[in-house]
Amino acid sequence: MKLLWNLVIFVTIRKTGEVIKMNDRSKRTDTVSRIIMAPPHAVYRAFMDPKKLVAWLPPTGMEGRIDTFDAREGGIYRMTLTYLDSDHQTGKTSDNTDVAQGEFLELVPGKWIVQRIVFESEDPAFAGAMTMTWNLDEVPGGTKVTIVSENVPVGIRQEDHEAGMSSTLANLAAFLE
Repeated sequence: MKLLWNLVIFVTIRKTGEVIKMNDRSKRTDTVSRIIMAPPHAVYRAFMDPKKLVAWLPPTGMEGRIDTFDAREGGIYRMTLTYLDSDHQTGKTSDNTDVAQGEFLELVPGKWIVQRIVFESEDPAFAGAMTMTWNLDEVPGGTKVTIVSENVPVGIRQEDHEAGMSSTLANLAAFLE
């Protein structure tokens, strides 16, 4: 007996009127990197301390709040990001917020952080778990930080996501340098 698999495509119309076609799971990977003039262990510590994390992680135009934070493999965190101006696209959770639940999958001090992130949203374009890996590679004078985001929800435009991650890395550089 031969099995046939059909690819189901859903179409959703966001509040902006933009039509998004989506599979049941995105296969897109977004990647950005930057050299931070600080050692890998300093970068790692900035990620593992919730007070430090909330100071640099929110991209430009947003502020953050850590609701839950358990920095260990299998530990979870919940972060609320709020848009500061009204000139933004609609948030994933509400008009002006993105709420994400994360789980630390793998933590290797000074080397990498792997986490699974799920956005709280009623919009199916933001459904599913995204895996985000932060690689910390020692280079002369600092650390090359590379963020690899796999299975990015289709509701997140690639150029917006890459700009947001680049902004976060610029914030990290300003925080540590």
